[in-house]
Amino acid sequence: MDKPILSVITVVFNNAKDVERTMLSVLNQTYPNIEYLVVDGKSTDGTVKIIEKYRERLAVFISEKDAGIYDAMNKGLALAKGGYVVFMNSGDEFYEKDTVKTVFATAPDADIYYGETEMVNEQLQSLGQRRHKSPENFTWKDFKYGMSVSHQAIFIRRNLAEPYDLKYQLSADIDWILTAAKKARKIVNVHQYVAKYLVGGMSKKKHRQSLLERFAIMRKHYGLLPTVLNHFVIAFNLGFYWLKYRRTND
Repeated sequence: MDKPILSVITVVFNNAKDVERTMLSVLNQTYPNIEYLVVDGKSTDGTVKIIEKYRERLAVFISEKDAGIYDAMNKGLALAKGGYVVFMNSGDEFYEKDTVKTVFATAPDADIYYGETEMVNEQLQSLGQRRHKSPENFTWKDFKYGMSVSHQAIFIRRNLAEPYDLKYQLSADIDWILTAAKKARKIVNVHQYVAKYLVGGMSKKKHRQSLLERFAIMRKHYGLLPTVLNHFVIAFNLGFYWLKYRRTND
């Protein structure tokens, strides 16, 4: 377990603008034991041509129609053979070239490794840390007020990672992480930035649907009454954050 194999999965569809940057952030990692899988949804904008440039360095490359992002992610997950898995989808990237190496050097044989995420805009300018700072000691209970660990910044032991529930079209990653965290015995905070996240995905464009899905997922894991009460806290925190941000920019 000194150098476990990490399966990195990139899902992409018609994103020629960003896919190469994401791929290079994986391919240029200094950590030697990375299995890289790229799942394309039958892109038509030149994405496939870019991916083909690096075909020999990929363990798996699929280009076929799918039923949405989580269906594509399930395809990659089913083919992943590493001891751990992380999703670095098109537009996102590892924080530094040594990121994977330093994550695994933090502690041996964890079920989950997690860290912080930096947000970037379309111009790749830093927007700083996510509003939800990663908890010092993460457990499945820590999502009750929001997603405190981002999808790109969590390495999960492969045998704990179940397929994504396709009834959630925008927020299945929350359910996926919670399900794995409930089974994890050793969860390690790596105390570093792990990923850069490109803001503005489908959950932002379809915000209402995303919120409804998140409520359903929270209800599933925490129960109805606690979820309702927790959403009052979420609303208060959002209001406080908005006022604080507004004042610092006035």
